[in-house]
Amino acid sequence: MQAITIQTEQEGHPLVWQTVADPTYQADEVLVDIQATAINRADLFQRAGHYPPPPGASEILGLEMAGQIKAVGVDVTNWQVGDRVCALLPGGGYAELVNVPTDMLMALPDDWSYEQGAAISEVFLTAYVNLFMEANLQAEETVLIHGGGSGVGTAAIQMARQAGCRVFTTAGTAEKVAYCEKLGAELAINYKQADFAKQIQQYTDHKNPVDVILDIVGADYFARNIQLLNLRGRLVFISTLSGAKTQLDLRQLMGRRLRVIGSVLRSRSLVEKVEIKQRFLNQFWPSFLDGTIKPIIDSVYPIQQVNEAHEQIRKNRNIGKIVLKVV
Repeated sequence: MQAITIQTEQEGHPLVWQTVADPTYQADEVLVDIQATAINRADLFQRAGHYPPPPGASEILGLEMAGQIKAVGVDVTNWQVGDRVCALLPGGGYAELVNVPTDMLMALPDDWSYEQGAAISEVFLTAYVNLFMEANLQAEETVLIHGGGSGVGTAAIQMARQAGCRVFTTAGTAEKVAYCEKLGAELAINYKQADFAKQIQQYTDHKNPVDVILDIVGADYFARNIQLLNLRGRLVFISTLSGAKTQLDLRQLMGRRLRVIGSVLRSRSLVEKVEIKQRFLNQFWPSFLDGTIKPIIDSVYPIQQVNEAHEQIRKNRNIGKIVLKVV
């Protein structure tokens, strides 16, 4: 098959579409003919050598895909050749073929494009597990979502609003701020122009107005995040773009009974991922089917133009997902 490989011996680690060995599939797996995949910032980290795949996972980039089942394992009874599917992957999405455990498959509705299907799994499951499982976000609570214009951010805003929550968010351009508001954010703040903590405090007239924070920034935002959290507030870290080391006054956690939660998705066990997927489907899939929630796609590139697509992510130019069309 053809797949994207990382040229680690060259400056910048360019990505090349070339021939590699076909994947094998187990008795309880299917082989999928990939039609589209999507870019996540984790792909850039792996490309740079900072985010190796979990043991046993494919070395090929790509954490999600949509396509058509090409072959089924001998123990598979609930899926057939030709079924249209999408799925979260531990790796292997930037390719023509991938093997997937059947328990991770999601059926792609007939009226959806493969590009839409490819833009769901990683960001929506990431947002779901961290907001609704790790932080136990509840209706009528207030949530602050950093990076609201990102793939995870656009997913999180929609699900939080659908769950009946008050949503605040940060973004880096006027266009992204406006888009976050369009998706349902009550307050969207350009972090390059204003201190988000002061803006939220002024807007709410409350010193500690936020119940849950989903953070991708890390060290630079830590003190202000803690400052904003209400009694029993929860701060969930899913990335550390500004750095991983900071200082903490434990008395603030104790006094307000706060929780600081670190979270990853890729390295979780298959059992955990299946539970996350199923709970996500139970709670939000009807909203996808009726169009209330949708994947936000910034642009679609042929997979052979993956280097250019990565550059768009690196420079934070996207709103929502950048999709790679494989066929």
